[in-house]
Order: sequence, then C-alpha cells, then structure tokens
Amino acid sequence: MNNNSWAFPEAWWTGFLSRLSRDARLLFVTCAVRSFAYGFLSVMLGLFLAAIGLDAVAIGIVFTAALAGGAAMTVLLTTVADQYGRRRVLMAGAVLMALAGVVFALTDNLILLTIAAVLGTISPSGKEVGPFLSIEQAMLPQTTGSDRRTNIFAAYNLVGSLAGALGALAVGLPSVLGMAPLAGYRLLIWGYVFAALAMFVLFAGLSPALEVAAVKSDSSRQRYGVHRSRGAVTRLAALFAIDAFAGGFVVQSLVAYWFYLRYGVNTKALGAIFFGTNFLAAISFLLAAPIARRMGLLNAMVFTHLPSNLLLLLVPFMPNLELAVGMFLARHMLSQLDVPTRQSYTMAIVDPDERSAAAGLLSVARTGAAAIAPAFTGWMLAVPALGLPFLFAGGLKIIYDISIFALFRHVRPPEEAGRWTKE
Repeated sequence: MNNNSWAFPEAWWTGFLSRLSRDARLLFVTCAVRSFAYGFLSVMLGLFLAAIGLDAVAIGIVFTAALAGGAAMTVLLTTVADQYGRRRVLMAGAVLMALAGVVFALTDNLILLTIAAVLGTISPSGKEVGPFLSIEQAMLPQTTGSDRRTNIFAAYNLVGSLAGALGALAVGLPSVLGMAPLAGYRLLIWGYVFAALAMFVLFAGLSPALEVAAVKSDSSRQRYGVHRSRGAVTRLAALFAIDAFAGGFVVQSLVAYWFYLRYGVNTKALGAIFFGTNFLAAISFLLAAPIARRMGLLNAMVFTHLPSNLLLLLVPFMPNLELAVGMFLARHMLSQLDVPTRQSYTMAIVDPDERSAAAGLLSVARTGAAAIAPAFTGWMLAVPALGLPFLFAGGLKIIYDISIFALFRHVRPPEEAGRWTKE
C-alpha cells in the first residue's frame, strides 16, 4: 500500500482550480450559490413560518411538502434531463426555485406556501433538494478521470459546505443591521430569490460537453434508465431511504427550532452554531479522499458514519447548552465524510450511461424518505427535553450503516479491484 495514502492529494493544495475544466468550475460556483442560500434559509425558515402565524403542525406540513416536492421534482426533471438537455432542466429548476421564494416572501397562506414548497426546491434541511444535485452529480465524473473522481466530489462538497456555513452565519446579518425579526426574515427570502436567478445565469453557461446521447429505444431503459445495475441501485435506494428518513428528524431547521425550544437560543447564536457545523463538515471533506484511498470507499462511508451517529444519540443527554452544542459540533466533524465517498462509490459501480438515472433514483429515495420524518416532529418536539428526534435519527442511522456494509462489502469500484482481498 502506498505510504502516502493518508497524505492530502496534491490537487487540494497546488493548482487544483487550474486543472478543473470550465464546466467543473461553473458547477462548483452553482453549488456554492445554492448552498449559501440553503444555509441561511434552513436556519431561519422555521422561525419565519412561526413569525407569520403558523403553528408547529403547520410548519411540519410545509417542511414535509418541501422535502416531498423535492423528491417529486427530481423524478420529473431527472427523467427528462437526458432527452431535453441537462442544462435546460437545471435552468428550469432555477426558475421554479426563484418563483417559490417569491411566494414565501409575499404570502402567509398555508396552501400557497405548501404548493410553493412542493414545486420550488425550498430546503428546510440546509442540504440539497430537487434535481440540482442529481444532475450535477452525473455531470461531474465527465469533467475528470476515475483516478480523481473522489477528489472532485470531495472538493465539490467542500465548496458547498463552506458556502452553507457562510449562509448560516449570514442569517444574523439583518439583526446586526437593526432590522425587526420578520422584516429580516423576508430580506433573506428575497436573497434566496436572487440566488436562484444567479444559478439560472450560471447554468446557461454550461457547455454541450456535459450532455449525453438520447436514451436507446429499449423500453426498460426508456422507463428507468438503469439496466445492468438495477439490482444494486434498488438495494442502495432502500438503504439510502432509511438513512434519509432518519436524517429527516434532524434537518437543520428542526434542530435550530429544538435549540430554541430547549434553551431559548436566539437567531444570532443559532447562526453561529450552524456556521460551526457546516465549517466542520467542510473540513471533514478534506479527509474523505485520503481515508477512502487507505480504507476503500465503502469502508470510509461506514466507519466514519457510525461514530457520528453515536455522538448524535448523546446530544439530548447533555446537561446544558454548551455541552449539547459541543456534542453536536463533534458529530459534524464526522457526519459528512461519507458524502463524497458515497457519491463516488455509487457513480463508480454503475455504467456511465446509467449515472443520471441512478443519481436521480437514489436522490428521490433519499428526499422522499426524508420528507416523511418532519410530519412526526410536532409531537416529538412537544417535550423538547426528551430529544426524541435525535434518538430516532441516531438509532436508524446505525441500522443503515450496519446494513449497507453487510450487503455491499463485496462490491468494489473498478479502481479498487485487487487492492483488498474479498471476504
């Protein structure tokens, strides 16, 4: 084994951006803009909805609609992305995102807010919803070789996490400017609209090199877009759904609301907390590629995720705010190491012409399952001291970790063939 397997790849430190294609750079920028907007939106969304008169049940409905809508829009848009053009679909998604932001800024009607949440990729979690990640995830491997695939996914996620951290920190800006809470929330919503419009312009600049040939006439491929890897994708979808359902109990907006209910934490402090979580997650991405080279992609996914979920279970047992925040931050030092490794692993074990469809199906499985959980959080948050969302999330995520290792420990990506003896 290479003695330098723990070293950071040279690309992280010298000339990485200069070696990226123009399309890769544009994808990095769109990821940054979107993540920045999701960062501030997720922290203040629950507080904003409460400020305009929605109760906890109604807030849960809007969150569920947003996550379910993200799944539905992913199905609709990724299904036609290769036929009508990935760039066009991304641009259409940006328009819907902007329109949803306008609705949230202008009305307090629950029905309109729910419709906008369904159609407009509103993110209560601080993470990706809708078709953007799936299509960009399919595009990224086309911008580099297999030897740098994990590196580019790690860099992509690093950019997104850092931007999300800055977005979470920006949630306190209206307060610093002396604005009333509701006016400040609305200003941030308009910032979300502006971010969507910026994404539209950036997507318009992508080149035709990221498009793929039309789907062949085989009826099963026309319907699903996945052929050889259908069994693996189905199993992964089921497992990712368990993980995402668990994650739905601890989406960033709900955790922010829990800290507010349990400890009375104000908006500026919440912004600082979630700046910390996003910053630590971003730093962890730097370790993903070297850990994966030493341990393998699947092992890196599982054996960094398990301890993070144990830390998540401990958050509600902490006796004061400082220790609860400390445990939550410690959890985020490990919780995102599996993201670039998971993305690289799934793109590696499917054929190139299956990547868009596989990424879309897996994203739908994750987003759809995550959409269910917030509907239960109204009664879970009735007694904040119990910390039930953390307990449900941590326990289910541990089941996911054990299951994916048991089912996929023999499935190696091509670049790892022969490096470890199969059990």
